[in-house]
Amino acid sequence: MSDHNTPHYEDSGIPQPYHLVAPSVMPLISAFAAGGFFTMMILFMHKVKITLGSFTYQFGAEAIVIGFCCLAAAMFFWWKDVIKEAYIEKLHGPLVKIGLRYGMALFIASEVMFFVAFFWAYFSSALYPAGGVWPPKGIHTIDPFDLPFVMTVILLLSGCTVTFAHEALVEGRRRDAVQALGLSVLLGILFTCFQAYEYLNGHFSFKDGIFPSTFFMATGFHGFHVLVGTIFLIVAWVRTAKGHFTKESHFGFEAAAWYWHFVDVVWLFLFTSVYWWGSAPQVPGAHG
Repeated sequence: MSDHNTPHYEDSGIPQPYHLVAPSVMPLISAFAAGGFFTMMILFMHKVKITLGSFTYQFGAEAIVIGFCCLAAAMFFWWKDVIKEAYIEKLHGPLVKIGLRYGMALFIASEVMFFVAFFWAYFSSALYPAGGVWPPKGIHTIDPFDLPFVMTVILLLSGCTVTFAHEALVEGRRRDAVQALGLSVLLGILFTCFQAYEYLNGHFSFKDGIFPSTFFMATGFHGFHVLVGTIFLIVAWVRTAKGHFTKESHFGFEAAAWYWHFVDVVWLFLFTSVYWWGSAPQVPGAHG
């Protein structure tokens, strides 16, 4: 029998504010899956071949797809357990939620440093160009106020719909929150489709010099984050529709919103520096 004098914390299923995570093999499996995925990418980019007798295999795009699927499966089962802890077992008390918030904030901070590295590479090449001009001669850049501007509007609109969904959830209007989140997901997918179209119809390729290399690394890495953020929003959308979130407890939604707004802000920097400033005809270098 439960002791009515035992203090409980909010709607938590535990009589104290701490939570000891149950032993799980999923973090280890996820680490191996992530390592395998990036190893497959390296082998693919370096066109590595394996020869065993008369059998020869060169790592192709299918190796990357297999690696990504393994990683996605590991993440799915791991985060499924986390959702179960939060919603079914109700093990996430106030202190746990504080830890989750700090963890998400630190994760986004680490992502910021990734983009700092890519922006550093871009500006280092742009301000000190090898040929004295930037973009390099012979590079036909993308008009920033053509497709990139449309993509900017799409991403900013998605940020607005995510904010609207959060306000609706806080006010108890779950149906409005679901609709706004669904629209956010559609806008995220639309952005990815436009970026894929831009890549397929661009006037330069990754191997055409330093400008294409820095361009594709920065915008491609951001595109990957948009894809991850869209999946994050889909999960939040499904959980919102199922009633997992309440006015008082909805950090799973907030984490997705934080991540999406981070993606928005990074894109504004990309549009301003890479598409707009960086594509101006023959920008002089600092040391011509």
